[in-house]
Amino acid sequence: TIHEVNIHDYTQEQVDAWAPANMDIEVWIKSLGSKFTYVAEEQDKIIGFGELEANGHIDRFYCHKDFQRKGVGKKILEQIELKAHSLGVEKLFTEASITAKPFFESQGFIVIKKQEVERRGQKLINFVMEKHFKNC
Repeated sequence: TIHEVNIHDYTQEQVDAWAPANMDIEVWIKSLGSKFTYVAEEQDKIIGFGELEANGHIDRFYCHKDFQRKGVGKKILEQIELKAHSLGVEKLFTEASITAKPFFESQGFIVIKKQEVERRGQKLINFVMEKHFKNC
């Protein structure tokens, strides 16, 4: 997704730093285990996933390039919100890419600030976003 979709908003050097070809899979898998991870699948193919931390932080949140704008992200976010409610979380927050910002805005998130972050020597723009809700 980063190399096929986000490339429209970031340079090749930026997406290579963001999602390098030589990622340490073991480190990545270990980090998945420390969060609530929601995966969308179709015919044994992962078409999207999102992660929630217990404090309401949405970390990695991606939809496969072939499944953009088909409701996959919305379904994943619905599951994240249900889990946040069950944890008593009243605020979700994330650092959304330029590409993901419109999706999160459409789901009720507001931009708190624009920021520049560094990944493997490359500077990238993203947006700190929040969504507040009352627990049921």
